[in-house]
Amino acid sequence: MTCPICDGGTTASYRPFCSKRCADIDLGKWLNGVYAVPSQDAEDPENAAVQAERNLQIKHS
Repeated sequence: MTCPICDGGTTASYRPFCSKRCADIDLGKWLNGVYAVPSQDAEDPENAAVQAERNLQIKHS
């Protein structure tokens, strides 16, 4: 198995990556939206975020 970031050999402690550096690069890609899981939901994400915020405010009032 090779590291999906640098194609180097993997190590057991960071599998499927070769090092903490490559694992952190991969995490950064997820957090920055480079990777995304497709959704079948037609709902607009911005509207969903606004509605979730409103729901939180109502519950904490």
